[in-house]
Formats: sequence, C-alpha cells, structure tokens
Amino acid sequence: MTVKALIPVRTVNLVAPLDHKSTDMHTTDTAAPAQAWSGAATHLIATPKGAGVRAGSLNSAIWLPTPGIATSTTATRTTTTRATRARLLPSADPHLFGRIVQAYLNCRRTKRNSASALAFEARAEHNLYQLYEQLASGSYQPGPSVCFVITHPKPREVWAARFTDRIVHHVLYDYIADRFHARFVADSCACIPGRGTLYAADRLEHQVRSFTGNWSREAYYLKCDLANFFVSINKAVVQKQLQRQVTEPWWMSLANVILMHDPRHAVEVRGTRAELALVPPHKSLFNAPDGYGLPIGNLSSQFFANVLLDDLDQFAKHALRAPHYIRYVDDFVLLNDNAQWLNKARAQIETKLAALDLQLNPRKTILQPIARGIDFVGHLIKPWHRITRRKTVHVALERLQDMPAADLHQSANSYFGLLRQATHSHHDRTRVAKLMLQRGHVVQGDMTKIYRKKG
Repeated sequence: MTVKALIPVRTVNLVAPLDHKSTDMHTTDTAAPAQAWSGAATHLIATPKGAGVRAGSLNSAIWLPTPGIATSTTATRTTTTRATRARLLPSADPHLFGRIVQAYLNCRRTKRNSASALAFEARAEHNLYQLYEQLASGSYQPGPSVCFVITHPKPREVWAARFTDRIVHHVLYDYIADRFHARFVADSCACIPGRGTLYAADRLEHQVRSFTGNWSREAYYLKCDLANFFVSINKAVVQKQLQRQVTEPWWMSLANVILMHDPRHAVEVRGTRAELALVPPHKSLFNAPDGYGLPIGNLSSQFFANVLLDDLDQFAKHALRAPHYIRYVDDFVLLNDNAQWLNKARAQIETKLAALDLQLNPRKTILQPIARGIDFVGHLIKPWHRITRRKTVHVALERLQDMPAADLHQSANSYFGLLRQATHSHHDRTRVAKLMLQRGHVVQGDMTKIYRKKG
C-alpha cells in the first residue's frame, strides 16, 4: 500500500535545511536508494565577504533543498513522499535563492535590532523560502510602508518599506547595480560604493585646485539644485533608462514591480498632524501625480535616482564638454573661468532636464567667484582650507547641549566623525569637546571621540 504524507511547514534553526511543501502529485513505490532531506541540499551559501563559513555556526548559512524522495519500507507497508520546490518562471534566475539569502544578510547588517528585522529572523528560513516562491513564480507584490516625518536638517517625509521588501530591493540592486556603476562617470556620487560625502568634497576640492592652479587664477562656479527632486521623478522615464541596460526579462519585470509600486495605497502614517504639516505640500509624496515620485528612504529610490540623472552627467561631460563637474544626488557644480559660458551651460542644462521631466530650483542656483567659497555636501570649500558648514556646527552644538545623556555618546561621536572630514576643523572640534567635558564625558586627546561615562 502506498500512503502520501504531508510535510508541514515549521520553524527550525538557521543551520538546518529548509522545509518543503509536499505536492499532491501521484506517487509510486520506488526501488531507488533512500534519500533523506538533510542530504538533498545544495552547497552552503557563503556569508558576506571575508566571513568564514562553518557547519553548526549560528550565522553560517542557509541550505537550499532540492527535490528528492524519502522512502521507508517495513514488512507491512511502504511510505513514499515526494516534494518539489517552487516552480521557476522560464526567465527566472536559477541562483535566485542564493541571491535572496545574500541580500537578507546584507539587509540585516544595519537593521538587525529593528522590530521588523527581529520578527523576520524569528522564522528566517520559512520567510526566505516563502519570498523565494513568490519571486520565482512572479507573484511577489510589495507590502505596506510606514511614513513618518524627520525635521533635521529640514522637514521631509521618510517612507520605510517592510523588511521583506528591503530584501527584494537588495536582490535587484546586487544583481544589476554593477553594470550601471560601470557606466556612471567618476563625478557621480551618492549610493555608489566608496562615493559618499567625503569623496564628493575631496573630489570637488581637487578639481578647484587643479583648475585654478592652486587658487592662483580667478574662476567661477555654477551650483544648481533640482526642484522637489524625488517627488518630481517621472517613473516612465526611469523605466526607459533601465530597459537600456537590463535585458533579462525576469529582472526587468522585478525592476518594474519595485519602480511602479505606489506606496500611498497601503501606508501606516506615524506622527502627529502638526509634524506632518511641517512638510510643504509640494514636497509631499501624497500630493504627487500618479506615475510620479519615489519614496525617500529606500535603497531602490536612491539607485533609480542615479540611473535617471546619469543622462545629465553624460550630457555635462560629452555635450557641454565640462571636465570640471561633480554631482551628489540632485546637487551639482560646474567650474569655468568664464561666467558667460556657465550661464549658457545653465540654459542648455535646463533644456536637457526638461527632456527628463525635471527642472532647476531657481532659488538654489548660484553663480559666483570660487574665491567666495563653494558650499557643497555640508562643506565650505575656500582658498587653502575646507571647513564644515557653519549652520551644521551651530545645530550640532544646540542639539548636544540639550540632548538626553543616554543618546549623547553616539551622537557626539557622529558629529566628531563629520567634523573630521573637513581639513580645517580643529576650532569646531574644540567647541564640541569643551561641551562634552562640561557634560562630564572624557574626550580623546586629538578631539576625535568621547568615551562613555562609568556607571
């Protein structure tokens, strides 16, 4: 007699194989050698770069089971069970599960203590395999987001996707980002490995010193900012740009799901009405037309923004032939020794931006001599020295003065790290160090960090 047995979904330790749902496929007795689930697994999936993997380690890896047959025979009956994994779409990546596991490890690196990450990790294997089934079958859809308002450095909405959706963002980013990064110009910064604010400030200062012969020649700079950038992004334009590089149908389909998702349809708004009212209506995603706007706070949004503005970077480098150009998100700077050339360049840039359905913010468009200083990515670059923006230092001192003692250690060290990026920050670090001494903390001799209080 043949009996079909169901294998229930259960929660197991991270080092054990994943469970599989049984099928209702017709089965027959087999004389093949018995094959247990624990042995029907693919190679161990490694942890991030540099991390060793050992069997039995809590964070070592997750096993991906493959279809198999477990058979036991007694004198009275034979039991045969067959289980299969999710049916892959014809165009899906055969290594998809491994990519999901790696994306999960990358995603939890900075979010492991958040409530959503802990809830996901409590049933990690079940949740990961469920996500794999959804992606492999093409049934995945993003879930609800959380929207809240931050007030520093200025009021703006932040949209936090659920932890599962963040994993999917990493899956897509990890697979397609390299081909775009290879195309991006070296002067495109933000959301690119190794190209943060310090890289942008150093590169701009290098360009200024090179162009002016170490500040010996007069020159001008044009600094521009895009109006309501993230809220104004036309998703259809981004979609066309993605299609140039993403030729695999399944991956392009996943990119479309993430790009075209409208988080306003399922959102939990946190905060008071007064806090929400701080955000200007034209900067709120709630007021964006259909098909426009990306939520601030997602890895995918930052990446899509870079894809969109790569056209601007290429235009500046190859059409305008501007060798001294740099962009950080939606702020960009051009250098030239002729103010009239910069004015003409601005007009051409406005035409190019119109083709991308974007426009400049006239109140933040500046054309003036370089010697007056360039305010960029929180730094003020002036002849022979670079300091932190004055407003940033004043805000830091005000916040540290009234900050609860429990938050002081982490915040003060963050500000020390920010001030250290400027080449001439000794005076600013001294002011922060004196404040920390007044509040009872010990400050390192070079004024680069503070230590926790005992007790």
